[in-house]
Amino acid sequence: MLLRTSFPSTAFSLSTARIPTAIVDNVNKFPFPSSSVSFLSQKRITDGFVMSVSESESNNDPISPVTTGIAFEPFKEVKEELQLLSDLPQQSLARQMFTDVSEAAVNEQINVEYNVSYVYHALYAYFDRDNVALKGFAKFFKEASAQKRENAELLMEYQNKRGGRVKLQSIVMPLSEFDHRDKGEALNAMELALSLEKLTNEKLLNLHSVADRNNDVQFAEFVESTFLTEQVETIKKISEIVAQLRRTGKGHGVWHFNQMLLNA
Repeated sequence: MLLRTSFPSTAFSLSTARIPTAIVDNVNKFPFPSSSVSFLSQKRITDGFVMSVSESESNNDPISPVTTGIAFEPFKEVKEELQLLSDLPQQSLARQMFTDVSEAAVNEQINVEYNVSYVYHALYAYFDRDNVALKGFAKFFKEASAQKRENAELLMEYQNKRGGRVKLQSIVMPLSEFDHRDKGEALNAMELALSLEKLTNEKLLNLHSVADRNNDVQFAEFVESTFLTEQVETIKKISEIVAQLRRTGKGHGVWHFNQMLLNA
């Protein structure tokens, strides 16, 4: 029978094989010197039993299966990933699980944000005219334009973060005149803004569905936390403005509403 106990640095084995007493006496007269511990193993015969003390070969391996029972081989586990890493300088090293469809969808949303920003900038320029002179509306649309550009930049940063390529597309030329015979310029402009915000929300939901279809949890979370909540709040805010402007009509109430926006 062989009993063996393993420790991090040494292993002991005890054999129950009986050794003749004469041999035991002769062997124990010549014990191994203490320096022999540095050798791979040391054996002595004591009371008719063979005692073996050996250094573990895993002394310098803190994650050896001998000590933990678990084999962790990191170099083998990342071997496939290392083969996927490109050594071409024009290709991204950060890209992982980010599909071409997702990359194209982000670029499309960047274009949506810039187009809406362009329309809002045109509205700002219209209300800032001397013959329109509604500075409150001009201020509102200038801030809205800047917000949309900021959203586009956030999407561009995310594209680079995931290893995609930002590809800016053409922007459609907006209208320059926004007066309406029945609604007036203020209500007409806000109704246009409401429709643009709803369109933006629809595009963001499409972007989120692309993330879901590609099982990209982080991408979906980014769209939700960064854009969707804010978008719903913006739609609610502009809806209230449209409802109020429908009550005031085209007369003196527009000027009062303009002052409210100017002081906001």
